[in-house]
Amino acid sequence: MSSFADFQNEIYLAGLAGTRPDLPMTAAGLAERAREVLDPEAYAYVAGSAGAERTAAANESAFDRYRLIPRMWRGASGPGVRDLSVEVLGTRLAAPVLTAPVGVLELLHERGETVVAEVTRELGVGMVLSTASSTPIEDVGAAAGPWWYQLYWPSDDELAHSFVDRAVKAGAQAIVITADTPSLGWRPRDLELAHLPFLRGKGIANYLSDPVFRAKLSAPPEESAEALQMAVLTWVGLFGNHALRPADIAKVREWTDLPIAVKGVLHPDDARHMVDAGADAVIVSNHGGRQVDGSIGALDALSSVVATIGDRADVLFDSGIRTGSDVMVALSLGAKAVLYGRPWAYGLGLAGADGVRHALRILLADLDSAMGLSGCTGVADLSRTMLSTAR
Repeated sequence: MSSFADFQNEIYLAGLAGTRPDLPMTAAGLAERAREVLDPEAYAYVAGSAGAERTAAANESAFDRYRLIPRMWRGASGPGVRDLSVEVLGTRLAAPVLTAPVGVLELLHERGETVVAEVTRELGVGMVLSTASSTPIEDVGAAAGPWWYQLYWPSDDELAHSFVDRAVKAGAQAIVITADTPSLGWRPRDLELAHLPFLRGKGIANYLSDPVFRAKLSAPPEESAEALQMAVLTWVGLFGNHALRPADIAKVREWTDLPIAVKGVLHPDDARHMVDAGADAVIVSNHGGRQVDGSIGALDALSSVVATIGDRADVLFDSGIRTGSDVMVALSLGAKAVLYGRPWAYGLGLAGADGVRHALRILLADLDSAMGLSGCTGVADLSRTMLSTAR
């Protein structure tokens, strides 16, 4: 029985023939290579965060406050003894990892979202598809394995309903409502380049292909450059919804029987309100530091959210995962699974499917190896007792 950790054996055996990995073996290395290789606009869009990027840094440094306490001689390190699979919101995953919903992947690869769908299906991990996709929902769903649909709720409920209906018909297994983006955060890297891809018609494929959205246009967007520009302006008027409240979750419950998660929650009271209103899960996240600079690191919010709603709903974690040990820490603090973002996006830009696969495999191999070396045969073995607070 193979395991994710076998990836290191592949690398070392290839080394006997003089072959070394084409891509870096760390998330930080992928980011640095991407900075050197990608177009400035593409790199800035993925790497950039809000303000002085203090929250983006806090997401990673928050993990420094915890240390794992490995246990010895528990029969977890042998071949074929570990099973990292989990079931979250009714979705079976080979490991407790999903790709976070990163938008506008055409900046990185012409088949961006489809490539991610194919690779995650191959590896058995989950994919969360962004509303801001460069590929229509239906095309991604046809290529995907386990996947969820992330809804940026527009200011038109009929359009939001249409997005959800399309996702359901395309095979999504859950709906993820993003709560922290009624509008875009202040992102200096993009501002310095005067680059917002949506205004160039990128990342709005789900709008352009939607019948409700198209009914608002005076001409099909593919008819001319002028028609596309009018479609973009229509998008501007619809993106974001400042009127949303927890009670609106009930609307999505009327639209679908799929599980509903709310992403972008940091305060335990907000988590409680979301679950009271009908959410099946909350994803503790600060959008990778892209919305409010100076807000707390997402990991610092996880324990209080788990304590508040963990007996009533699933809690997932997003923002700052970079290593397998990071995944273990988040799960030990009560998360059921994690969402993983920027590193695989860099991989996509660097090497397409091979880059996405590489970025995900280094995380999964690191997780698998660290689990075994810590005496854990599965995620059920992870708990707060595995952690010490660093001094």
